[in-house]
Amino acid sequence: MSGIYNKVSIIGMGCTKFGERFDASREDLVLEAVQEALADAGLELGDIDAFWFGSNYESKGTTLSSILKTDFKPVTRIENNCCTGSDTLRNAAYAVASGEYKVVMAIGMEKLKDHGFSGNPNQVTYRDNTDPVFGGPASFSLLVPAYAQKYGVSFEDMREAMVHTSYKNHFNGARNPKALYQKELTLDQIRKSPMVCEPYLTIMDCSGVSDGCACAILVATEDAKKYRPDPMYIKAAEIVAGSGVGLLETSYDYTTILETEVAAKRAFAKAGITDPAAQLDLVELHDCFSITEIILYEALGLSKRGEGWKDALSGKYTLEGALPVNPDGGLKAMGHPVGASGIRMVYESWLQFHGKAGRRQLENPRLGMAHCLGGKPWDNVSSVTIIGKDLD
Repeated sequence: MSGIYNKVSIIGMGCTKFGERFDASREDLVLEAVQEALADAGLELGDIDAFWFGSNYESKGTTLSSILKTDFKPVTRIENNCCTGSDTLRNAAYAVASGEYKVVMAIGMEKLKDHGFSGNPNQVTYRDNTDPVFGGPASFSLLVPAYAQKYGVSFEDMREAMVHTSYKNHFNGARNPKALYQKELTLDQIRKSPMVCEPYLTIMDCSGVSDGCACAILVATEDAKKYRPDPMYIKAAEIVAGSGVGLLETSYDYTTILETEVAAKRAFAKAGITDPAAQLDLVELHDCFSITEIILYEALGLSKRGEGWKDALSGKYTLEGALPVNPDGGLKAMGHPVGASGIRMVYESWLQFHGKAGRRQLENPRLGMAHCLGGKPWDNVSSVTIIGKDLD
């Protein structure tokens, strides 16, 4: 598998503010992101040959074509759980690599908050929303005791590592004007937050959903500098779907995400990465829960096995640390408009590479990664996208 290493480039990106966007319709969100991307690339909508539209809850391509008036051009609607945005970008990139299209647009959008839901709108609940379900928090809470037992970590140390992870992401989000939550929290505020899955997860260990849209414009790398001198190069775009048997296998021990491990290994091989912790300059990963982020440090090869919790406490992944993780605030501060998140993660590298990240700007970043995960720890879809500032 040769992949698309340096075959496709991004020449413009846009992203709305994420949040409870009661001030904006879904049409407003799409236009906000698309207009930023077009202006960034110096293009007009008529220059786009085809569109890929990612959304979990908007079920048709005509949702996008009716908003943008795309003049009968192809619109492909993508849905792949929480990897919807990254899979949308991936499909658009491979369409360009095929040679069929010159200029394409990948858009991810979700409008969730108008419905009043705080979690997954597909969950069947009682009319008062109190029906107990074995959903995301319960599923991912199982990682906490399993990890602590396997690696001999005390419950107190696990909790403190999770607290520091949430603290980091809110600290970063406070420096991002497009984040849902833009307020720093103290460690003590996070420690004292109410329990959701007692005794393992508090409300501050959980990310929320939000409204938002993100957009990317892609062309073949051989054409990229016709549009701008500083495109961003796609090094790898991998996605893995689980077999569905993880819950039945006694070998699965709830201390990793196997699909993420496989996606990362494939992406690193195609991008020429042998030491991700040393070679990557920033990482955006799927921090649906604080324990998930810690587990993912290890599944993605950023931390050694059993040491992710130590790295969380040491500050390795802060803005000033050796490898900043979720410098835009991650799902914890941004919220998770499902279809948009995967492209939003790539947007952070776009800003960082072009020196436009404001108060969270890193020093000379060259290589970034975006990771998404959709499903349960034992059965999910995982994606890894590698993007770079340099062609080599």
